[in-house]
Amino acid sequence: MGYQALYRVWRPQQFSDVIGQKYVTKTMQNALEQEKISHAYLFSGPRGTGKTSVAKILAKAVNCEKSPTREPCNECPSCLGITDGSISDVIEIDAASNNGVDEIRDIRDKVKYAPNSVKYKVYIIDEVHMLSTGAFNALLKTLEEPPKHVIFILATTEPHKIPLTIISRCQRFDFKRIGPEDIVERMQTIIGNTGNPCDEQALYIIARAAEGGMRDALSLLDQAISFSTNEKVTVEDALTVTGSVSQIFINDIVHAIHHKDVSKALRLLKDLLSLGKDPIRLIEDLILYFRDMLLYQVSSQMADSFERVVVDDQFKELAEQMHEQSIYQMIDGLNKAQQEMKWTNHPRIQLEVMLVKLCHNKAEITHGNQDFEQLNMKISQLESELRLLKTEGVAVKAETPQTPSPSKSVKKKTYKAPVGKINNVLKHATKTDLQVLKNHWSDLLSTLGNQNMKSVSALLSGSEPVAASNTAFVVKFKYDIHCEKVMYSNQYLEKISSVLMQLIGKPLTMEGIPESQWQQVREDFLVMQDSTEEDNNEPKEEDPIISEARKLVGDELLEIKD
Repeated sequence: MGYQALYRVWRPQQFSDVIGQKYVTKTMQNALEQEKISHAYLFSGPRGTGKTSVAKILAKAVNCEKSPTREPCNECPSCLGITDGSISDVIEIDAASNNGVDEIRDIRDKVKYAPNSVKYKVYIIDEVHMLSTGAFNALLKTLEEPPKHVIFILATTEPHKIPLTIISRCQRFDFKRIGPEDIVERMQTIIGNTGNPCDEQALYIIARAAEGGMRDALSLLDQAISFSTNEKVTVEDALTVTGSVSQIFINDIVHAIHHKDVSKALRLLKDLLSLGKDPIRLIEDLILYFRDMLLYQVSSQMADSFERVVVDDQFKELAEQMHEQSIYQMIDGLNKAQQEMKWTNHPRIQLEVMLVKLCHNKAEITHGNQDFEQLNMKISQLESELRLLKTEGVAVKAETPQTPSPSKSVKKKTYKAPVGKINNVLKHATKTDLQVLKNHWSDLLSTLGNQNMKSVSALLSGSEPVAASNTAFVVKFKYDIHCEKVMYSNQYLEKISSVLMQLIGKPLTMEGIPESQWQQVREDFLVMQDSTEEDNNEPKEEDPIISEARKLVGDELLEIKD
């Protein structure tokens, strides 16, 4: 057979070979040893983290002639047959290309038959989220009542696309991204056996570019070995293969940004692009560089946690010179540029604008730091004066204190409710209109909160409607200031009216009154109503014409018609 890729040659054959998924492998081993094998498993996680490899190892372990065992022996006919794919009872299905109902129905029809050469028939369905709705429904019946000799292993990178009815019938294992240290350790084992020496720093560059996927890391390592013209894979080889930028270049460009040297920064960018480097990768490298710089400023002992940086003299010098607030702004600007670059047709222009902004931000930060230092000095001076006053006391002059005259006392301003408008609402108010408004009051507050009007919703939270007519209503506020803020804001009033129009179906005018004024206004209105009714009940003076007629003919012959 011809050349095979590293990730195929070095696919894990035992649970102990699987990197970075300790809790998954340990759980599997304990279940195998105790013979607690489930009928269905769901493996979810990023690509290249070992889902299919663990599925095959599990298929070998349950069918190994030495079972129950924590590891497959990889020596018996069952283990060897599953490894080379000659045993038909372990079936791998790619759901991306076999996602129809017919394929799943075919599985459902065949699962009832006993396996030919091993104890368990194992179905490994990769990228299971690609199945159609009909295919999932067909699979569901089989997962509900599976035969004892069948095990299903479903693997996916997007578990949120799988129906909950399927997930609930499986034991779920979430595979996590593999750390750079674990990836490097595995690659060192591989190159030690293949005889292809690599610079350790090159391995770290490859591991970080793989973004937590072991398979991606081995593919990049394969490319670096093929690309390298030296006896050893160097850092430059790894940078070229991964599209990353060397730290020497990043040090230079950060130095230019820090010293506001726009022309040098743009020249370095031009040199970078002429080498065919990826602009997106440059931004990622810069973000990781500044992130590592923050960690280094916290503690120089945290080098093991660095994502991008190798601590050299130039990096140390920059880390000592740059203020952390400046680094925060750098990262923020780079993140914004990274998002904007996804939608632009001119990434070079975007990069150039980004560099110019970063250089100018430096001036603003320096000015801000100077102001901050001046403020600190002023605070220190005030603190020392306060300590002196506490120690020596304050010299008091023997003068008779002057009592401010009542005419000069400051009166607290309060909101004055529009009594005339409120009385007009009370005159036409009904209990029905008030009840309708009260029924929708909580809906009004929640709607305002959901429509980015949380401020007015908060102001209304301590209020309640106390009267309502067909065209207007009165709201009682617990605090004067809340009433004042709402009633003096046309924007708030228009928004409240608009929401009530949606809830009740008619426009209403709002009048507000503080709780401290409501009782008096209400009592005055009731007194006024009582006096009006008394006036209406008094006998009216008779019309003079009718009086004369009554005198002439008498009450018996008098008939009055309106």
